[in-house]
Amino acid sequence: MSSSIIHVILTGGVGSRLWPLSRKSQPKQYLELFQGKSLFEMTVARNSHLVDQVMVVGNRDNCHLSKKVLEKSQTSYIDIVEATPRNTAAAIAFAAFAAQAEDILIVTPSDHIIDEMEAYNSAISVAIAKAQDNFIVTFGIVPTQPETGFGYIEYQEDKVLSFREKPSKAIALDFISRGNFLWNSGMFCFKAAVLLDELKAFEPEVYAKAKAAWEANQAGQLDYDLSMAIPSISIDYAVMERSKKIKVVASQFGWSDLGSFESVYDYLAAQGHPVDAQGNMVIGTDIFSTFVGMKNTIFVSTPDANLILQKEQSQDVKHIYNQLEKENSQLLQ
Repeated sequence: MSSSIIHVILTGGVGSRLWPLSRKSQPKQYLELFQGKSLFEMTVARNSHLVDQVMVVGNRDNCHLSKKVLEKSQTSYIDIVEATPRNTAAAIAFAAFAAQAEDILIVTPSDHIIDEMEAYNSAISVAIAKAQDNFIVTFGIVPTQPETGFGYIEYQEDKVLSFREKPSKAIALDFISRGNFLWNSGMFCFKAAVLLDELKAFEPEVYAKAKAAWEANQAGQLDYDLSMAIPSISIDYAVMERSKKIKVVASQFGWSDLGSFESVYDYLAAQGHPVDAQGNMVIGTDIFSTFVGMKNTIFVSTPDANLILQKEQSQDVKHIYNQLEKENSQLLQ
């Protein structure tokens, strides 16, 4: 039986740094902020001509949102519904168990913006060729600035020398000046069996318990108790940082994880969204809103909550989200 190329879309995130736009009932990947489209819809579309099949790994709270988008674009797909979040090693293992051993999986988050499609398509082709040779491929993005919100990959040609955590500004500047560091995009490409063999070698408990949960699935729905038994660990720690089969594709396409209001601001500004002379932007309302004596401020409006922030403090929005979570606030729903 010939192998398929499968696009695996991970949709588990809640986008805590984009509160109050992003909520548990409407996480950032489903917000129709981008010329009337959502990031999830754009993710499906950008890969549709490259793959034979789509697989969505989501959770009980968002699977109906994915379904709506996929039905709108008339995309047939395999649905894997996690009972509870167990991090990316388990999510990716479920997709690999759902595939045939020789199938090639292209794994992407559902909430990234990607431009320059020619460069993207060529990076995907290179990755598929390496995956056919039994390598696990990660996509590194050639950095455009010393970003502190991303992990980095130190590399030489297609070899990974090291994975680095999100750096301080000084370390990020050092990485950029050295010229052999890439942003870690969280996108991967591999044969199902190759990934599962490596997971089994390095994290046998994750492998065995994810397998047990997958084998007991009911039409793609996973059991809560079996899922809770799976150790929660990222694919980076479980496999990427330990396997000898890793290759990196240094990619030139435009990429943003839209993980903060600063990156949303930059994207919307580039699309012609209004910004005043002092660099202030309004998101989410047509009500006349203006700024006096303020610079680089973002005003985010929703029916039940407003957020006013300095663009440079965008990473701190997650502290508000975490505080509201502690209070069990309705404002997260």
